[in-house]
Amino acid sequence: MIVCPNCQHKEVQGALFCSDCGAQLFMTEGVPTQSIHGATNSLRNAQYYGDLHIPTPPAMDATVSLHILDAGQILPLVGRNEFTLGRVSEGQPVLPDIDLSPFRAFEKGTSRLHACIKIMDQQTTITDLGSVNGTRLNGIKLPANQTHTLSHGDIVSLGKLKIQVLIRK
Repeated sequence: MIVCPNCQHKEVQGALFCSDCGAQLFMTEGVPTQSIHGATNSLRNAQYYGDLHIPTPPAMDATVSLHILDAGQILPLVGRNEFTLGRVSEGQPVLPDIDLSPFRAFEKGTSRLHACIKIMDQQTTITDLGSVNGTRLNGIKLPANQTHTLSHGDIVSLGKLKIQVLIRK
């Protein structure tokens, strides 16, 4: 059993979030990020993704935004430095910070708590939270529970839901 650092609720070993208060149970502070061999800027070029226009994040206070490619909608990430991405379903005890349900997340294989994006001073990272259909970064599948650095223009796939990461410097 592990104990939630926020509310002291006991959880089974391997739980990622507290089922009582929703606090994150695994720590990413001080954890080195993993480099993905072959994941270079060339993966973001027209050969792989076609000619993509990379828009600038719309909100002045947002340094990171998510461009939902199929919907053409941009979601600014503001108000905190850590965001869980997923979809909401009835009776779900822990909700994601960013609900992707309006973008057909269920049909596209996005898990309820699929991934976590963390925004730090000089770095933005993503961690797959053990999702069923996986997370891909520029076409390369990420191992679960490992932190990976994001760059402006990266394409993240949560199942089949494609999101472009926009980072304002």
